[in-house]
Amino acid sequence: MTNGRAAGRQGGGAPTLESVAARAGVSRATAGRVLSGATTVGEQARAAVLQAAKDLHYVPNRAARSLMTRRSDSIAFVVAETEDRFFADPYFALVLRGAHAVVAEHDMQLVFTVLGRDGADRERFERFALGGHLDGAVLVSLHGDDPLPERLRRAGVPVALSGRPFAADADTPPYVASDNMGGAMAAVRLLAGLGRRRIATITGPLDMSVSIDRFDGFRAELAAHDAVDAGSADGDFSTDGGRRAMEELLAADPGIDAVFAANDLMAIGAIQALTAAGRRVPDDVAVVGFDDSPVAASSRPALTTVRQPMVEIGRALAGLLLTQIASGEPPPPIVLPAEIVRRDSA
Repeated sequence: MTNGRAAGRQGGGAPTLESVAARAGVSRATAGRVLSGATTVGEQARAAVLQAAKDLHYVPNRAARSLMTRRSDSIAFVVAETEDRFFADPYFALVLRGAHAVVAEHDMQLVFTVLGRDGADRERFERFALGGHLDGAVLVSLHGDDPLPERLRRAGVPVALSGRPFAADADTPPYVASDNMGGAMAAVRLLAGLGRRRIATITGPLDMSVSIDRFDGFRAELAAHDAVDAGSADGDFSTDGGRRAMEELLAADPGIDAVFAANDLMAIGAIQALTAAGRRVPDDVAVVGFDDSPVAASSRPALTTVRQPMVEIGRALAGLLLTQIASGEPPPPIVLPAEIVRRDSA
């Protein structure tokens, strides 16, 4: 009988598929099927192969497996923002964490990239994706009718989008979103229930569906209450943008007594502007954000906000994409709930 350990270390080299098969007492083909994740192998043979691979510290050759399966075992996580935006907003890191966890569970690689306004970055990524290096891509924070999803799909690269597509139609790619409209409505309902009557909103960029849905939710719920629309301003989803937007809103209507900001960073910027203007939060002006990111609880005052499950969004995005890769068919979209978290700002 061949000694499996010796077979795995012939010539002092790394263990091979043949040495794993010899140690397990199965054919090379059977060992290969087990290690590629096939479920058509008997349990006894499967257990023997996995134990042999563990004993020999065998690591499958991804390049060789890719030649057989025509799969790269890699998916991309693409953020269509500048690096400054990516690193400033904890939303992206939390979604990335969720996606990475699912991809790792499936023994695949996650390729991360930030695509800002540099056209050369996009061209490089498209060449990489269309060159067969990816099985699919998760696309986050797209603006307007971005052509990237359709270009990838035409080249046979499945995609999953974070957020409802800006221009939805019958051929819309699969997506994962929070209940953005419902969450915004809950924020306005809370403010109106607290007796606030001049309510303003700070929006994100209105070339994004997430901003539009939260703005629509704000207006829909405001119409259901005895409250005045005290105006809107774009805060660009950033703290500085939220501060500038709040200054603009106060200049237009000094009587504002509540603000719904479409993310937490803008809400914190709004609180900074209100404090600088001598307005007390929440006594004079109540403030509600959206996300429940880590900065919400640590802000002063602690931020009342709409919680969306950011890590779960990432997990759902990766799961949606892997399902599509396996089946060849785009699955239906997923909409996750959003809920109010009460703290000190409202």
